[in-house]
Amino acid sequence: MFSGIFILPFISGALCSVYQQLSGLPNVTFDFIIVGGGTSGSVLANRLTEISSFEVLLIEAGPRSIFSVNFYGLIYFIASNDGVINSIVPGFAFNLANTPFDWNFTTTPQAGLNGRVIGLQRGFILGGSSSVNGMVYTRGSSSDFDRFAQVTGEPGWSWSRLLPYIYKNEKWVAPVDNHNTAGQFDPRFHGFNGFIKTSLPGILNPAVDSRVLQAANELNGDFEFNVDMNSGSPLGTGWLQSTSGGGTRSSAATSYLAPQFQARPNLHILLNTRVTRILKTKGSNGLTLRTVELTSGFDITSPRALVTAKKEVILSCGTVGTPHILLHSGIGDKKDLAAINIPSVLDLPSVGKNFTDQPLFFPAFELNIPNDIDPWANLSTDPTLQADSFALWNANRTGPLVNLNRADHIVWGRLPNSSPIFQKFDDPSSGTNSAHWEIILAGSPSVISGVGTIVSPNSRGFLKLKNNNPFDSPLINPAYFESEFDLFTGRETIKAFRRFVSAPAWKDVLIGPTGDIANATTDALLDDFIRNTALSAEHPVGTASMSKRDANWGVVNPDLLLKRASGLRIADASIMPFVPCAHTQASVYIIAERAADIIKAAWQ
Repeated sequence: MFSGIFILPFISGALCSVYQQLSGLPNVTFDFIIVGGGTSGSVLANRLTEISSFEVLLIEAGPRSIFSVNFYGLIYFIASNDGVINSIVPGFAFNLANTPFDWNFTTTPQAGLNGRVIGLQRGFILGGSSSVNGMVYTRGSSSDFDRFAQVTGEPGWSWSRLLPYIYKNEKWVAPVDNHNTAGQFDPRFHGFNGFIKTSLPGILNPAVDSRVLQAANELNGDFEFNVDMNSGSPLGTGWLQSTSGGGTRSSAATSYLAPQFQARPNLHILLNTRVTRILKTKGSNGLTLRTVELTSGFDITSPRALVTAKKEVILSCGTVGTPHILLHSGIGDKKDLAAINIPSVLDLPSVGKNFTDQPLFFPAFELNIPNDIDPWANLSTDPTLQADSFALWNANRTGPLVNLNRADHIVWGRLPNSSPIFQKFDDPSSGTNSAHWEIILAGSPSVISGVGTIVSPNSRGFLKLKNNNPFDSPLINPAYFESEFDLFTGRETIKAFRRFVSAPAWKDVLIGPTGDIANATTDALLDDFIRNTALSAEHPVGTASMSKRDANWGVVNPDLLLKRASGLRIADASIMPFVPCAHTQASVYIIAERAADIIKAAWQ
């Protein structure tokens, strides 16, 4: 089927390095091959190479060696993700979509979005989506993880058993402005000696912040102040926490793959290389999948190499990339594979199914707060302020660019138990301490935006191959708002935001709704607003779900080994059977940390 396939011979011993292409790879016998150098893969590479006898190869598809031009026209040469200024500066994060650092996936036309096709950003860079996301750090509820334990029959996936991994991952740091953080977080629920820096906003917006907190106290109920949303009980209004520290993004690449870890002689990082298939290992008993087919080429005619792991292959390419490779490897629904001439190796119909993502939308209200309260109020439109803000960040890592979009607070809420929608649908959330919706509050003197997100959606989609070319993107159908439950929750999210800005705290500064939401005065018009404007929150999960060992569904067992095979483990967002009521990067870090210990225990 492919031309130009060659086998790499291996001998022991090599110095660690970062290789830009396949031809530079040394002759080493690798114990573990990690496919995907993203959020999870970076963690696994670090943790497994803590054992000096483990030789580990980490393969990352991106980035190509290119010139990167940032928002201000500054040019940086890229060797890995060092110097990717739009990734380093928190305030530039939104500039990374539709760039060479994004896989640039799109959905199929979405019936629930009035036929629109929307983008699905995934990081094409070392560190994966942790290098390109919005950096919001939320863990979800304790019941989210307890449901993982229940669904898998494995207590190790419960909240109490995962807490050590949460703290092992996190390195809480003071905000860059060193403001007094008393009452803004609870140190009992945080780690201080881990890898990923987390913190509070580094430049505050007092005029808006004070009104947010006042409104929370006035309204209580859904909006009651919560000193720390990452305690396992996120409901209410709290200060936003992010994966940043010292004025820069903290990603899996900058932390777990920092220079001191790349210097380990048993760690080998191969960039600019795609894995096209996982193959049965010759000479093995049963279905043993320890061989990867890979290429540094760009299309189906590119020559391939085969590399075999001595112990395991670990697939960590995320909710899109992992099932994409599995399906091209003949692992999936045999009927679907036969239709595109891919021989079935293992009939696992759950591969690519259960695609679950959180849609979001942007209602906003116009305010009238004197501009002199916030000197950066017009940052998004004033070129002089933009230049000044970057100069300030470049000089000492302070100023408005240490935050993303001036968002200081976040609200998590549930539908009332009496909601009529529960007469038609079971509750898709994991429990009474889990949210159905989220509103990130981003304010300025002239407007307050509420980034509304359905965090416990009921809709389920799928990922399929369009053909047998591994270089073609898959068909991605998240099925946004195809469940009436999600549309109902979307309306209630907007109504909750309206209630919030109707609190007395806003009386003297609120003008009214602005933008597309201004004329959405009925439920039908709210539905139109949601369907016409909603985008992806970029939190997809579920396409290689874990389940009980004897379950007739799922892709991996609770130990993350592929069902009915050996040699292949999966550790990324795709293994979550449900999306937690959270931004998913924290969950992926937790999965990766526990996966590393599972793998170590299996081979020590």
